[in-house]
Amino acid sequence: MIAIENTLISTDIFTHYFCCSLEHCKGTCCIDGDAGAPLDEDEIPILEKWYPFFKKYMREKGVQVVEEKGFFELDAEGNFVTPLIENADCAYLTMDSDGIAKCAIEKAFLAGEITYPKPISCHLYPIRISKYNDYDALNYHEWEVCKDALALGAQNSLKVFQFLKEPLIRKYGEEWYKQVEIAHNELFM
Repeated sequence: MIAIENTLISTDIFTHYFCCSLEHCKGTCCIDGDAGAPLDEDEIPILEKWYPFFKKYMREKGVQVVEEKGFFELDAEGNFVTPLIENADCAYLTMDSDGIAKCAIEKAFLAGEITYPKPISCHLYPIRISKYNDYDALNYHEWEVCKDALALGAQNSLKVFQFLKEPLIRKYGEEWYKQVEIAHNELFM
């Protein structure tokens, strides 16, 4: 683990290559899993605020779930997560014409309708954050469905932290990210 400010970062984030390959995985991370995507508590009112804008991109079943259950659920550990359709698909999921699962929230963001890109845990995937009293632990989540992302990352020479530059800056700031780059260059080059 590498300590930077109030974070402990797994060395896998510095050493593993990664670049999403949606044409291969079809956005399985929005469909499979044992719970919805983790949500920070402060994201719930943001979802509520922007819902009228991204609702039109959601599937009918997703709209039903949100309107019946609300903007979040609690997982087995009592953490906030996105609501699921029949314990599978994220309620905020949309499908494109190629059958690739995408985020309705992100679709509204990319259309310039809202200023919130999507839940930070989704934006940061395959990094998962464990929160402790004094620090966040950032770990690489290895999943078989992402094997093509590993190959594409290697092909493009993109390490996990490089692929996730934008969401890491969104979460921790530019100065923090610069320290991550320095740590990488000093320890792993």
